[in-house]
Amino acid sequence: VLSGFVMFEGAGAYALAPFHVQGLGSLRVHMWGGCRALLESTRSGLKLQSFSTLFVWRYKGVVSLSDYKYKRVLLKLSGEALMGSGDYGIDPDMLEKLAHEIKSVYDNGAQIAIVVGGGNIFRGLSGAAAGMDRAQADCMGMLATVMNALALQDCFERHDMMCRVMSAIEMHEVAESYIRRRAVRHLEKGRITIFAAGTGNPYFTTDTAAALRACEIDAEVLMKATKVDGIYDMDPVKHPEAKKFDRISYIDVLTRDLKVMDATATALCHDNHMPILVFNIDQPGVFDKALRGDVVGTTVIEEEN
Repeated sequence: VLSGFVMFEGAGAYALAPFHVQGLGSLRVHMWGGCRALLESTRSGLKLQSFSTLFVWRYKGVVSLSDYKYKRVLLKLSGEALMGSGDYGIDPDMLEKLAHEIKSVYDNGAQIAIVVGGGNIFRGLSGAAAGMDRAQADCMGMLATVMNALALQDCFERHDMMCRVMSAIEMHEVAESYIRRRAVRHLEKGRITIFAAGTGNPYFTTDTAAALRACEIDAEVLMKATKVDGIYDMDPVKHPEAKKFDRISYIDVLTRDLKVMDATATALCHDNHMPILVFNIDQPGVFDKALRGDVVGTTVIEEEN
């Protein structure tokens, strides 16, 4: 339970209005003169932001943002991660599981950006292999990522997480157009920001889009959620004796052709000193542990001298 007074400053005068909040969530407090304030108890430390006549407060609770090693992250989700146990499409149970995994981190004030793939609906490479024009097939794949992004947004908002979808392909009726400064502002306001439609260009994967967006928004780490618990020297499904790496350099990933991400994405992260963390999203609480800096999965970093 949180209660007290909100102070509003405007037009050279000050005003006070009482508020009372129980649990997490948000409450609009109407103030004199038609002004208002939004109280948001998200456990991220007391913070005041001014937007003309709107103020946003964040309440410091049991877990603070300072407990996290990474404050702003980009999470790369494959389209296949949304299939769950199915062979195609979007599994509602998997959406709920992802929302539950992200909710605790969101409530603690971390800034979360997401890039999602579209392989559960359509994969451009598969279309090209079947005889389609590669550029046309990739455009279809980009549209598939928008469908996944909208599904994630709907689920997140049902769990009281503010969320925006930004598309690299303009489609104003369903998503905002991607503008870097606006994306950063969404994150600063505590909104999960989902980047859809890849880079907006054919021949570039959503892994490359994730690397690009991570660099653009100044994320502290690019986290890739997979179905395995890190990077191995061989496919652990086919080779039980495969060795798992706790840390590995970008150069080793490229020279060993380890297929963590495509080579373009890995090289982009290397050039811009963006660490990559690969982990198994199916492990409960792993996203929170990853942000705290606990040892999970495999970290791709600069080669140590």
